[in-house]
Amino acid sequence: MAREVGVRPASPIIERHLEALLDDSHGVDKDQRNASDEADIYGEDGAIRSSFLQTISDALERRDPAALKREIEDLHQSEMGDLIEALQPDQRSELVTLLGSDFDFAALTEVDDNIRAEIVDAMPNEQIAQAVQELDSDDAVYILEDLDEADQEAILAQLPFTERVRLRRSLDYPEETAGRRMQTEFVAVPAFWSVGQTIDYMRDDGNLPERFSQIFVIDPTFKLLGAVDLDQVLRSKRGVRIEEVMHETRHAIPATMDQEEAAREFEQYDLLSAAVVDENDRLVGVLTIDDVVDVIQQEAEEDLLRMGGVGDEELSDSVRDTSRSRVPWLLVNLVTAFLAASVINLFEGTIQQIVALAVLMPIVAGMGGNAASQTMTVTVRALATRDLDIYNAGRIIRREMGVGFINGVLFAVLIGCVAGFWFGDPNIGGVIAAAMVINMFAAALGGILIPLLLDKVGADPAVSSSVFVTAVTDIVGFFSFLGLASWWFGLS
Repeated sequence: MAREVGVRPASPIIERHLEALLDDSHGVDKDQRNASDEADIYGEDGAIRSSFLQTISDALERRDPAALKREIEDLHQSEMGDLIEALQPDQRSELVTLLGSDFDFAALTEVDDNIRAEIVDAMPNEQIAQAVQELDSDDAVYILEDLDEADQEAILAQLPFTERVRLRRSLDYPEETAGRRMQTEFVAVPAFWSVGQTIDYMRDDGNLPERFSQIFVIDPTFKLLGAVDLDQVLRSKRGVRIEEVMHETRHAIPATMDQEEAAREFEQYDLLSAAVVDENDRLVGVLTIDDVVDVIQQEAEEDLLRMGGVGDEELSDSVRDTSRSRVPWLLVNLVTAFLAASVINLFEGTIQQIVALAVLMPIVAGMGGNAASQTMTVTVRALATRDLDIYNAGRIIRREMGVGFINGVLFAVLIGCVAGFWFGDPNIGGVIAAAMVINMFAAALGGILIPLLLDKVGADPAVSSSVFVTAVTDIVGFFSFLGLASWWFGLS
């Protein structure tokens, strides 16, 4: 058995494989570099040049496919994706229609979800089915997974049996797992083959993936035995058996593993590719570094958006969708704001007698909120990368407490002096200084303990922490400042 049943036909030769492997070590292949050099479609600000965009728009308006193809023929799929996003909504489908079979559907993996859905929805299933056959399996799944089940089945029904099987298998895995992100095109050989047989197979067989850096070794039942790097194959004599030069795949990734966990495996062990296996340890695909880079970027963007209470929002979302995604956490924030306001209401009489307190209150709450955000950001990121765990949590908590206290004292002295001079009353300066130390210390504790608690109960700390941490610093800040003022000045 030399390859998995779902390998997509291609026609590379061994020299191209080696050239691609060498170029991949520099992060980009030769063809991509040339295309980028020739295209030069970006301005100094990194955006699509307005002159280039106008040229494309003019070709679309004239419905001139020849001019359109001439302008974009050298574009890489990522550059094509940027161009699609820069076009007006009505121009995107027109671009795909005019290009016809010359349109590279891999470019749709480089645009945001709404734009991809908009383009795909405007296309007949027959055209999508034809395009899917020309894509790597991971790119095909990326496009198909957003379609409704009826359209998925209609498209899959038009594909050859082997392609239909491998794509359906990937789609059956849960979203955001390695099985969804894997590529089912790979090279697998039996352990008893010689190096010479393997090289001849790679040279002669037309049904190989276009690029690969590893050859996987399997038994007759397709269970994964090991892997051989291409450089090891080239350094070995033709008569040597594959089992003599193979190494164990110590980092085979279960197909059901979360894609973020899989990306962490790549980061920890400096992997370029990794075998993906099913529950029976049978080889079902390969996860490559280009897919993992996309996962890392996606997960980082999600964490950043969630920390702002935004959720899975795209720039192309409509006003209605954007508003709806932001409302829930704004409502939670409103509730916590009322809690903070109720604390202020407890000291209404104190504020009426000393107006300076009303002027200085936002300083205490604002400084505490900013300090808590710093601690929370570090904590959430450390939880996401698994750098913060049960073994070092105590030390990190003590560190943040120390930082909160020291920063509290430093800013207490600064703000106390300013407030005392501003209002001509050292007592006011002393009260706000004491409140600043208390709130900065509470901010440090809240910034680390709240994300840890949310993570412990299974909630996403990136989503929930910001609102609750802000509530803590507001409530503690107002209560400590106004409470100390009432006590010090003997007010009720």
